[in-house]
Amino acid sequence: MTATTPHGIDLDAEREVDLRSAWSRVTARWWLPVAGLLVGAALGLLLAVGGGETFEAKALLYLGQPFTPGGGDQIQNLGTNPKTVSQVIDSQAALERAAAASDLSVGQLRGNVTAAPIVQAGQLAPSRNFSPLIELEVQAPSAEQAERAATSLSQTVIGVISTYVETKLRLFETQIVEDKKQLAGIAERISTAFRQQRLAFGDDSLSLAEKLLVSTNSNATIANAEARRGAVVSNLNNAYQLQSLALVVERSRIVQEPRGVKSSAGGTRNGAAVGAFLGLVLGAFAAVIADPYLRRRAERVAA
Repeated sequence: MTATTPHGIDLDAEREVDLRSAWSRVTARWWLPVAGLLVGAALGLLLAVGGGETFEAKALLYLGQPFTPGGGDQIQNLGTNPKTVSQVIDSQAALERAAAASDLSVGQLRGNVTAAPIVQAGQLAPSRNFSPLIELEVQAPSAEQAERAATSLSQTVIGVISTYVETKLRLFETQIVEDKKQLAGIAERISTAFRQQRLAFGDDSLSLAEKLLVSTNSNATIANAEARRGAVVSNLNNAYQLQSLALVVERSRIVQEPRGVKSSAGGTRNGAAVGAFLGLVLGAFAAVIADPYLRRRAERVAA
């Protein structure tokens, strides 16, 4: 429906005339938008380059998937919470450690540290039972500073979320050492029992009944020791399997160490693009308002 005023003026037609008039002014003075585009791109590029080079370092972290002590079911902990990493790297304590390690200030790091989960294409977020890979990125004025800051923050993250699994690993190591000691003691008892049997049968001072008694006791000792050794070996193998599960699956770790690379190229391109766009808009605006201004100026000169 056509919009009109109470006096019958067609507003849509008026707007069409205004737009057509503005476009004709822009095309008539096309050199103004083009000049604005070129000047804006040059200024944007100069500002981006003048801002200094920026380096980035990315570390790839595996947060791990903890299981119950017996290795049966997955459990939830700090590493399975998707917000843990971002909260840790934004904390004052973590930034202070990273700043001290990289010779940067906390202010230089704050806002230049990010962490994002690496998920499959089309997956909005990691599933509940999926231990995500996390890409931790730090931007800094130099490659070395970016690397050292990213390394420090990665170590802080791993230290925070790996407490449960590290405790499990220490317990497994203690169990393995204890089982090995028991196996060594069992082997010694079996060896002693066999030695006592040989000595008894070779001792002519002992009667046949005494020799049979020593042999019976030695055989009982050996049988009990063999049964005990089987149980200890089973426990040891189970501890080795759970230790392997904790090391490979449950334990969080840095998968890829950070390496500093130059990242200012994208910044210069973006700066040039933004400058060119703003210059184009300003040039078009100048072309639109130039005609009335020049007309008024010509009238004043003529008068």
